Amino acid sequence: MSGSVHEVIDERFRDLIIRSAQLEQIFTGCRWAEGPVWFKDGDYLLWSDIPNHRMMRYQPDGTVSVFRADSNFSNGNTRDRQGRLVSCEHGQRRVTRTEYDGTITVLADRFEGKRLNSPNDVVVHSNGSVWFTDPTYGILSDYEGFQAEPEQATPNVYRLDPDSGTLTAVATDFLQPNGLAFSPDEKRLYVADSGSSHKLDHPRVIRVFDVVDGKTLTNGRDFCTLASGIPDGMRVDVHGNVWTSGGPAVHCYAPDGTLLGRINVPEGVANLTFGGPRGNRLFITATTSVYSIYLATKGAQTP
Repeated sequence: MSGSVHEVIDERFRDLIIRSAQLEQIFTGCRWAEGPVWFKDGDYLLWSDIPNHRMMRYQPDGTVSVFRADSNFSNGNTRDRQGRLVSCEHGQRRVTRTEYDGTITVLADRFEGKRLNSPNDVVVHSNGSVWFTDPTYGILSDYEGFQAEPEQATPNVYRLDPDSGTLTAVATDFLQPNGLAFSPDEKRLYVADSGSSHKLDHPRVIRVFDVVDGKTLTNGRDFCTLASGIPDGMRVDVHGNVWTSGGPAVHCYAPDGTLLGRINVPEGVANLTFGGPRGNRLFITATTSVYSIYLATKGAQTP
C-alpha cells in the first residue's frame, strides 16, 4: 500500500510511527471483524467475526483458523491478569471467561435481576476487577445477536468485583458506551460513546474518568471529539497515547487530547490491539478484514 497510510497532524506522531512500515492485510472474509486480542505466550491473535458467529485465530506464519465456531456472537475480548480469555457475548448477553481447560465460566449476565443488553467491550484492572460496556447493538436486530427489547433502563458501564462478584453500574449516562481502556497507570478510564451510529447528531466523543481506588469513577469529561467516523474500540500505548477506531482510520490522541495523526485503512475500523513479540505491531479489525502495521511504540496492556 502507498505511503499515504500515515497521516501526520502533530509532529509528535512521527516518533510513534515507522514511515517505511506498510499496512498489511492479513485476512479477509469476515462480515464484521471485532475484538482483537493478542496472546504473546501462544504467539497468536484472536478476534471476533460477529455476524458469522465465530472467533478466528491468526498465527505469524500466516495461518488463519477458526478458534471457536459457536461464539455466541462474541464481540470484545481481552485477557485477565492470569492470561485467561475474557469475552463479551451478544448472543447470550453475558461476559464470560475461558478457563485453561477450555471450559466457559459466566462472569456476568444480569444486573439487578434483569438481563444485560449486549456486552460489547471489556478490560481487566490489575486488582482483578472486570469492567465492560453494555450498549444495545446486539439486540437491535438478528444480525449481531438476537433482537429483543432492552431490560436495562440505560446502557451502562459496569464493574465486576473479583472478590464478591458484585456487579456495579459505574457510569449510566451514555447513549451507547462502547470501547474502553485504562491509562497505563490505571488512574484514568477512557470510554467511547458510539451513539452517533444511530443518532446522527450525537457527539462523536471519547470521555475520560478518574478511577478512584480501582473501584469507582469520578470527574467524567470529554477527552476528544472525532471529526469523522465513530469512536469504537481503543487501546493505549506505553506513553499514554490513545489509539482508537474511527471510520476508515485509526486515530491517535496524546494524553492531553490532541489529535497526533491517523493510520488510514481501506475499510471502516472497528477495533485494534497491540501485539507481536515486542508489542509494537498494531492489529486492526476493519469490517471484512484484519490489517497490521508496525509502530515505534508499544502497547501498555498486560499480559
